Amino acid sequence: MTVESGALYVIATPIGNLEDISARALRILREVRGIAAEDTRHTGQMLAHFGIDTPMFSLHEHNERARLEAVVARLREGQALALVSDAGTPLISDPGFPLVRELRRQGLKVIPVPGPSSIVAALSVAGLPTDRFTFEGFLPPKSVARRERLQALAREERTLVFLEASHRIAETLADLAAVFGGERPATVARELTKRFEEIHTASLSELGDWLDADPHRRKGEFVVIVQGAPAASEADTAETRRLLVALLAELPASRAAAVAAKLTGLRKKALYDLALALGSDSRLSSAMEGE
Repeated sequence: MTVESGALYVIATPIGNLEDISARALRILREVRGIAAEDTRHTGQMLAHFGIDTPMFSLHEHNERARLEAVVARLREGQALALVSDAGTPLISDPGFPLVRELRRQGLKVIPVPGPSSIVAALSVAGLPTDRFTFEGFLPPKSVARRERLQALAREERTLVFLEASHRIAETLADLAAVFGGERPATVARELTKRFEEIHTASLSELGDWLDADPHRRKGEFVVIVQGAPAASEADTAETRRLLVALLAELPASRAAAVAAKLTGLRKKALYDLALALGSDSRLSSAMEGE
């Protein structure tokens, strides 16, 4: 097979281990007329490793829109081009969206070359539900905005997937525990496919302790996967919420759930889950009022 003329190939590249690149990706990178790279220095190292000398040009968040016309012109001339990001699949928390959208609008061909993705890699080994999940990317860097975003996701029943940087991972885990409840199961995947890869599944509160136990665990690139909220049940009614809020003002969540179960005849486990959620809401509000 040879590359199609006038097509942009969106190529996934390794997220750490160079052996993860596909034979198809290597062939296309050799055959296209040019490679649009997020960082030409970074991609140049990868290409040199595989003995590929295809010309590159930069395409990143600061120049992507300015480069659109030039890329379109080259494709219309019949040239085949490739798009790569620094690691993983382009457009997934990486540059490329304005370009691909414009090419689609103009009826030009865009061809995916699938491969490495830190998101899918982490999901495959987390041991958390993967039949339904939602990718939320990077959370806001500021604590108040981050908690507000998490609060909007507190009732989400699908598994949640986040990316996070090393200098914010501890704060993010603390906010996740505060908003979702410390007992919510979650996984931290660090430095996937690299030398110091670590994958740890525990409750959100335990993950915070695990991170603090070794300062080296705060280094690298992170994927955080959090199990979704329990499905809404018959326990989650306005009347039950009012009862639990009153009880939570005087009692811990487990005791409040036990008392509410006796008064309503509902299952203690469902009431306990609801109490944890309501307690998280209360903690969030108090924390935000104090800032």
